[in-house]
Amino acid sequence: MRILVTGTAGFIGSYVAQALLKQGDEVIGVDNLNNYYDVSLKEDRLSPLNQHTNFTDIRADLADRDRIDQIFQEHQPERVVHLAAQAGVRYSLQNPHAYADSNLSGMLNILEGCRNYGVKHLVYASSSSVYGANTEMPFSIHHNVDHPVSLYAATKKANELMAHSYSNLYNIPTTGLRFFTVYGPWGRPDMAYFSFTKKILAKEPIDVFNFGKCQRDFTYIDDIVEGVIRTLNHIATPNPAWSSDTPDTGTSYAPYRIYNIGNNQPVELLRFIEVIENYLGIKAEKNLLPLQPGDVPATYADIDDLVNDVGFKPATTIEDGIANFISWYQDYYKI
Repeated sequence: MRILVTGTAGFIGSYVAQALLKQGDEVIGVDNLNNYYDVSLKEDRLSPLNQHTNFTDIRADLADRDRIDQIFQEHQPERVVHLAAQAGVRYSLQNPHAYADSNLSGMLNILEGCRNYGVKHLVYASSSSVYGANTEMPFSIHHNVDHPVSLYAATKKANELMAHSYSNLYNIPTTGLRFFTVYGPWGRPDMAYFSFTKKILAKEPIDVFNFGKCQRDFTYIDDIVEGVIRTLNHIATPNPAWSSDTPDTGTSYAPYRIYNIGNNQPVELLRFIEVIENYLGIKAEKNLLPLQPGDVPATYADIDDLVNDVGFKPATTIEDGIANFISWYQDYYKI
């Protein structure tokens, strides 16, 4: 198939593009290579993709309506995996307009492309952040998610609402994937595990928020990619049991679905740091600090729907995942 993937210079996008190419698909990759973090890392992620004859590398900004329409018109993708977004909870506190441009206008332009050019399935990245102020664990796609605690989370919730409106109006199958704390080789330098590793190796203290008591459903990149590919091949359909009297938030009368992709095993942050310390052979100096604005104390994914619908359950342990990351980090940065 011909598949448009946005964010192909990004962490998850580069892996997804590689997996699609490996199974013989043609990938149209779109990324603007912005400077939110080290551009050379993004270029290095793209390098192996550009060696494939079935990969087309396009520089474009999602907020550029005419350019995105031109890409859809020229390449006529059959399916779309929309992973590009302005990421980061704390960054959204200082740079809110970047989230409106990329996450809202960008999503609208992708939806319009799907509508105007007959895309058969749109799979897009949502986030565990949409659960916001929810405290009932594990987080279920059937829970209400109307109380985001950061603008980033609000834009991801908005993406789900926008997708539903297009599924309803134009019968476009859409599937939203709520990712839970993705980590692994080639990850984002702004993520905690990445900066922890860098600072521990430099013998610098690390900032540990919520006094290390945060719990996260750390999910290894290979498990995320497997979930993306499986849901892409499982085209969203209407739920015949959906009722407006007791509306289910994870499905719809329209061809619309939401899934959590998480490891289903939350780990306390201090334990996660301990695993990093063990593989580096260095003890970290920790600055224990209170919870930051926009952060939540815990995430924990209910993945029953993912298991039941596509037969997949993430299973990579943090010990294996961190070992792989540390090995990659030391090789990539020649340590």
